[in-house]
Amino acid sequence: MKKTIVCILIVSALLVSVTVMAQRGFGGGRWNTEQNIPPNTEIVVARWRFGNNGWVGGYGWAHNYPSSDQNLNQFIQEATGIDIDMMSYRWVDLGSEDVFEYPFAYVSEPGEMELSDVEVDNLREFVNRGGFVLLDDFDGPQQLGNMFSNVQRAFPNKNWVALDIEHPIFHAQYELDDLHAMDDYVPGGYTTYYGMFNDAGDVVMVAGHNNDLANFWDWFDLPGTPIGPATDAFRLGVNYMVYALTH
Repeated sequence: MKKTIVCILIVSALLVSVTVMAQRGFGGGRWNTEQNIPPNTEIVVARWRFGNNGWVGGYGWAHNYPSSDQNLNQFIQEATGIDIDMMSYRWVDLGSEDVFEYPFAYVSEPGEMELSDVEVDNLREFVNRGGFVLLDDFDGPQQLGNMFSNVQRAFPNKNWVALDIEHPIFHAQYELDDLHAMDDYVPGGYTTYYGMFNDAGDVVMVAGHNNDLANFWDWFDLPGTPIGPATDAFRLGVNYMVYALTH
């Protein structure tokens, strides 16, 4: 029954989506970075813009923006009682004070991180204040190591832990029974989900290495996008949001 509801919600998102292909980062890597003014909802998701090493062109933070943000928000709105709107998103500079206004943050291409001292300080403060960070869209050992080393500067006494299917974050709303349904459709080929925990034992940062949830959120309505893995990607996004708001 839940799978049927998820499929209905995805079709509903397709019917009301007004995103055009040019917004999706097509056209020679020209990424749309136009700022959004979100409505006054309880939750506004912040996509972080951060210092980078240029490994994926310097605009990794903007990949799939804004259509993936819009589609996920709409799904969360229809699947939960959370006060969120399709347009409840904006990008925020990690080095600015604005990061503390938005408790749920999305980070695209963290393998391209080259954080400044101010960004490191803000990352630490954001998490210590109770914020939740989702890191997505990076693959390979070099990008993983680079992400680890940058985050470690903010949290030198904490480690990333590989999460298994039994962790509550994968069951916060939808019961996921397979963490590898997307593996055949992403460059990395085998996804590992890492979590960083606070002192209370709750996940405060989660990173899907060798995966790209935003591609599924963005392109679920395109020919060739597999509906099963795309459904799991949306369900995982909802679980992350519900977990972040309840832990």
